[in-house]
Amino acid sequence: MNISFEAPDKINGLMTITLEKEDYQGEVEKTLKDYRKRANVPGFRPGMTPMGLIKRQFGAAVKVDVVNKMLGEKLYEYVRENKIQMLGEPLPSDKQETLDFEGDAPLTFKFDIAVAPEFEAKLSGKDKIDYYNITVDDKLIDQQVEMYQSRAGQYEKAEQYDPEQRDMLKGDLRELDEKGNVKEGGITVADAVLMPQYMKVDDQKKLFDGAKLGDIITWNPRKAYPESDVEVSSLLKIQKEEVKDHEGDFTFQITEISRFVKAEINQQLFDQTFGEGTVKDEKEFRQKIADIISQQFKADSDYKFLQDVRKHMEKKVGKLEFPEAILKRVMLNNNKDKGADFVEKNFEASIKELGWHLIKEQLVAAQEIKVEDDDLKNVAKEAARAQFAQYGMSNVPDEYLENYAAEMLKKRENVDGLVDRAVDVKLTAALKGVVKLNEKDITLEDFQKMLQEK
Repeated sequence: MNISFEAPDKINGLMTITLEKEDYQGEVEKTLKDYRKRANVPGFRPGMTPMGLIKRQFGAAVKVDVVNKMLGEKLYEYVRENKIQMLGEPLPSDKQETLDFEGDAPLTFKFDIAVAPEFEAKLSGKDKIDYYNITVDDKLIDQQVEMYQSRAGQYEKAEQYDPEQRDMLKGDLRELDEKGNVKEGGITVADAVLMPQYMKVDDQKKLFDGAKLGDIITWNPRKAYPESDVEVSSLLKIQKEEVKDHEGDFTFQITEISRFVKAEINQQLFDQTFGEGTVKDEKEFRQKIADIISQQFKADSDYKFLQDVRKHMEKKVGKLEFPEAILKRVMLNNNKDKGADFVEKNFEASIKELGWHLIKEQLVAAQEIKVEDDDLKNVAKEAARAQFAQYGMSNVPDEYLENYAAEMLKKRENVDGLVDRAVDVKLTAALKGVVKLNEKDITLEDFQKMLQEK
């Protein structure tokens, strides 16, 4: 066996592997013997089929399988031992000559190899990178307090409709004819629910202002929701296609007025939000909220910091040269169903991400970052905590988070993303201690605007 590798421009590699008969013949013979033991050929007892017949039937296919397996093993072994930073998978070269698997002549295979460009990515205290501390002001805390009040609030009965209170009306809905009488055979909906403040037309909305229990309001659903057949069909309990047949007036007799009332700021709200006894007064409540917001903002600040590290390193390293022709073939090979147009449209972005991936690999290696099981578990717990927070559940017991995280880690499709996240978390923490931080205070509004800027 002979293996050679050449890459005169250091990024476009050509690997040549030549296999002699003696390299693979032993494995071929062994495999054919196994075939003979299992072969069920008419006229011969199991295991007694003549080897010549076995070779004629299976010899070429077995040889191809053995050679391909050996090629893969030796190619990746060579890459690993010679520390070639291969990008993607090897591809058959257009310099490949036709092979004769029937004969005993040496078999020579040629592969195009995309090699990562050589560069150095280093950071030190001489590198100055912005770090944004998002300020937690009273306005943000007030908004969060109101959110907790709303989530703990409830509907209470009212006597008169007030549009400013987002009241919900329940009543009997009846279709009228052209003369203003209840239409014979028309639509009748008992316990229909309306929230007039969400009507699209002010004239219809105002018909309900000041209405009391028992009042009968004549209005027009079609005019109230002129552009939404879905709203009208849902209210009238009919198919969307039927709306055009019911565009006249209706009466709505109010049988119930429900008003949403936010929870009071008291011990019950504190306990419901953060657990019994955790917070004892409004000052502690607001401080607890501020601490939670600060923790959430820290993750946002770290995210922005790593983005800025990337921008800084891409500028510092400069433009990297890639073996684009080979990489386009690799990308096309991995996206055969999407075709060449997909490759052309997405190649530039893909190369940019590949460049950052290679830079980050060096930074991770320099900081000797390794992801342990505990790191994965912590990242999974934080992901679970964030999911629960979206639903207003800010006091989920740690044991429950542990179980949820364990279930996430059981699914293979989750693990790669969690590993990447764990690497980012550890790299960010490490680099904050390496570079010089240019710390800046910033409001949430300005921070969000900055993130939206390209």
